[in-house]
Amino acid sequence: MDNFETIRFTRDDRVATIELDRPDAANGLTSQMAAELKRAARLCDTAPGLKVVVLTAAGRFFCAGGDIKEMAAHGDAVGSAVKSLADDLHHAISTLSRMQPALIVAVNGVAAGAGFSLALVGDIVLAAESASFTMAYTRAGLCPDGSSSYFLPRLVGLRRAQELMLLNPTLDADQARDLGLVTRVVADDALRAQADALAAELALASRGSTARVKQLLLASFDNSLETQMELEGRFVSQCAASADGQEGIQAFIAKRTPEFD
Repeated sequence: MDNFETIRFTRDDRVATIELDRPDAANGLTSQMAAELKRAARLCDTAPGLKVVVLTAAGRFFCAGGDIKEMAAHGDAVGSAVKSLADDLHHAISTLSRMQPALIVAVNGVAAGAGFSLALVGDIVLAAESASFTMAYTRAGLCPDGSSSYFLPRLVGLRRAQELMLLNPTLDADQARDLGLVTRVVADDALRAQADALAAELALASRGSTARVKQLLLASFDNSLETQMELEGRFVSQCAASADGQEGIQAFIAKRTPEFD
């Protein structure tokens, strides 16, 4: 769809899939891929009726980070080129984080650098047993991008984030789960099926409820208790007054499964 070259974008009713598609280059993030991720994220954000987005990758790697060869090719203009790439990547991540549909990230292999950062963005993160995670930025004289300096301390705490960013240990899938980076670890050959099953489950939920959960959690670290509770009160009242809220209430009373739009 939409003439993508470095990713595959598909939609099946209420579920869309974004697949990084540079397997011969370890799905390294190029300026073109970042721009295409931004376009795909915008499509997901504005698509009527879409409830779930699955982000995964083709081949043995999830994403080995920024494409260093492309960076080197820019010569003295590398700073400007990397800033442009980061801007597109950050636009995509912001959209994916704030869109109404839930985001499932299925990490199928190595997630390094920007790949590590991208994995953190999911509302649900699945990792294949063979997946591994490393920040790797400082090994190349770089520093983190792709939202990791925002999400990582919130997920694992400051001390762990410092260790991961400065010492660059490689975590296996179980270690990533135990640190709270990953929701579930699944067998390699079951990763896509598990992602599809979770997507189907989330596609039955209320789009409005999912969106409010995402908004509340994004706000929770910045708000005071009272501000957060006021936001909760406003959001839950809006949900209750919505068509989905009315359907959910009536279904609960009737002891039947709700049928959300």
